[in-house]
Amino acid sequence: MTNMTPDLDRISTELSRARDEIKLKIHLASKDLQTEWEGVEDRWRRFESAARLEQSAKDVSDAVKILAGELGAAFDRIRKAL
Repeated sequence: MTNMTPDLDRISTELSRARDEIKLKIHLASKDLQTEWEGVEDRWRRFESAARLEQSAKDVSDAVKILAGELGAAFDRIRKAL
């Protein structure tokens, strides 16, 4: 920092140091946020999977109820035929 007064040189050095610290903190914060985002994405994938399983379970449950009704009707027809 040539041709600067000692006060301006000191201020420039302090500002440069502060800028570097802030720049590092922003970089680290973005890494922390990236890590947090990755965790959120993982939880999102688990949620989607669970939601699909829930829907599949509902669909299977509905199909089982229909099948049970059909079997009950078939048993009734066979009983009546005997």
